[in-house]
Amino acid sequence: MRTERKLTRLDRVFARLDREPERPAHIDVPRMSRHRVVLFASTLAFYAAIVWAVVITSWLVRLDWQVMFFRPYQQWPEIHAFLDYYVVLGQRGPTAVMIAAWLGWRSWRQHTLRPLLTLGASLLLLNLTVGAAKLSMGRLGPHYATSVGSNEMWLGGDIFPSGHTANAVVTWGILAYLASTPRARRWLSALSAVVSLGVGLTTVYLGTHWLSDVVLGWAAGLLILLALPWFEPLIARAETGIFDLRDAWRARRRGIAPAPASPVGAPAALTPLGKPAGEQEPVVREPVAASRPVRQPGYLAPGPHLARSERTPVTPVGSRRPPQSDRVTRGTASARPLTGG
Repeated sequence: MRTERKLTRLDRVFARLDREPERPAHIDVPRMSRHRVVLFASTLAFYAAIVWAVVITSWLVRLDWQVMFFRPYQQWPEIHAFLDYYVVLGQRGPTAVMIAAWLGWRSWRQHTLRPLLTLGASLLLLNLTVGAAKLSMGRLGPHYATSVGSNEMWLGGDIFPSGHTANAVVTWGILAYLASTPRARRWLSALSAVVSLGVGLTTVYLGTHWLSDVVLGWAAGLLILLALPWFEPLIARAETGIFDLRDAWRARRRGIAPAPASPVGAPAALTPLGKPAGEQEPVVREPVAASRPVRQPGYLAPGPHLARSERTPVTPVGSRRPPQSDRVTRGTASARPLTGG
């Protein structure tokens, strides 16, 4: 009796992974809508306002110093060990590897390079914009501050805006940007907001960033996510170019590889040197030998053909039919003379 094997939870997970992949045509590509343009302009204005407030040493700088003197890492030392690990969620290397692994699997399943190319474009924009802002404003961090109450700008630092915070917004927000359903986009947006908010406040707790650095890092990361639809045509052209290069490389490999052997035909007649065309010797064409020798069927025994009733079955232990001397083979002369009846 055949019994069906009961599927375990791991079997069900792999069964879901083996389903038919989603077609790229069904993937929703975000457009640069009017609503998104308004959000981008508002975030850009907020970004400029934060920078201006720090440059003129406004109330925001005084708040930075108050938080720094409060020293949160001394107020709540019991969570210091946990936050040392939690802040890794905002570091460029570990988060980029984790997100790239997930998006690479999606690219393979959906037969498209868009997830990986979008991640690459967002990280490139992050390095260019945030890196340029850090180097151009050169603000020192709380641990390296020189004078109380100053904005610490243009002193050779590189912490304004917060790279940890901006990286957390972009790397975790790209999952929501590439989500294929509205429900997944809402849940991933909430996850990105919680992670980036926690990473930013963790850097303030550890004393590595001013509060205004973190606020500007949130704005910098959000600007990159809002601007990504402008780069979608460039991402699509890059994907097409990569696939074209792949097809050309495959075609070149097929051209270099040896062609399959063609069937052997009749040999061409060659004219011997020094003889006119009318005196050519006849060309003897030899038959082409088969690749394998022809074998006689194993079930045909040599000797004269016997009727079914005259055959003696042979087994590994010998014949089971008693010998009959009066039977003769069909087509041979009889050993006994025929007598009249």
